[in-house]
Amino acid sequence: MSSIIDVKNLTRRFGEFTAVDNLSFSVEKGEIFAFLGPNGAGKTTTIKMLTTLLKPTSGEIRLDGHDPIHEQNEVRKSFGIIFQDPSLDDELTAYENMEFHGVLYGVEKTVRRARIEEFLKVVELWDRKNDLVKHFSGGMKRRLEIARGLLHHPKILFLDEPTIGLDPQTRNHIWSYVQALNKKEGITVFLTTHYMEEADRMADRVAVIDHGKLIAIGTSAEFKEKTKTSTLEDAFIALTGNTIRAEEVNAQDAMRMHRRAWGGRS
Repeated sequence: MSSIIDVKNLTRRFGEFTAVDNLSFSVEKGEIFAFLGPNGAGKTTTIKMLTTLLKPTSGEIRLDGHDPIHEQNEVRKSFGIIFQDPSLDDELTAYENMEFHGVLYGVEKTVRRARIEEFLKVVELWDRKNDLVKHFSGGMKRRLEIARGLLHHPKILFLDEPTIGLDPQTRNHIWSYVQALNKKEGITVFLTTHYMEEADRMADRVAVIDHGKLIAIGTSAEFKEKTKTSTLEDAFIALTGNTIRAEEVNAQDAMRMHRRAWGGRS
């Protein structure tokens, strides 16, 4: 296999605060890759750099051979993303949300409409296509976001805490969809989650970061063997410690202070 994501010596500072510190790793084509860390470890900052939302202070990134800094359009075409926070328009129908996304990504009309039907059926929402999203449950919204993220046939799917707050049945359904798409379409999946059993069950490989640094990478079985533990959660705690962490507000606060200091520039 060959790498579809390559990260070398990636660093992001906000003033004096280093959110991501000399990070290097790669993700293979068709791999399900779990990117784990405690709150405040730098996961969200890393994903923002990978997906063109934030410029690195230093280091190199390649997504499907493209540079997110200088080839933003090419990079954005190569991935779909399901954010941690909801990003649907509640005042539009499920179909309209899909249609808007397809137009935005330049998917040709007949192809777009065929794919909308295909993916809404995959996530079992075709019969609700004309319902306003504001009437959907949290699980239905998540399924719609996954369908929308796949509409332009991305090579990489970023999932940032995709099942947070969902009941176990809905979480299982969502992961079943993702696994099926990974096997059928060969889509590379890059996920973050605090549910260690999800990463244990889903991921081909796992990376753990803490304080912005990569501290371990390998399979779940390798982590358990290395830490002499029986679960990925126990291995994760052994690697990162028992200290309760604050949310990733340090980076956000640092970014706000940095922008104020530089007149809104980052």
